[in-house]
Amino acid sequence: MGIYKIINIVGTSEESFCDAAKNGVIEAAKTVKNIRRAEVTKFDMKIVDDKVALYRAELNIAFEIER
Repeated sequence: MGIYKIINIVGTSEESFCDAAKNGVIEAAKTVKNIRRAEVTKFDMKIVDDKVALYRAELNIAFEIER
């Protein structure tokens, strides 16, 4: 039976919510090993001059702790 830790991160993209979530996982994987699950908990956007400037996806990243 594994033990998991969950961290909260925010991924960003200038293109889409989907890319923001994917970018969050890609960046987390650079320093976090054994990622098992990612859950999007919130989407939001940065608005500049009445236009979408940045898509953001808040994620819970679950990873297995090594013993």
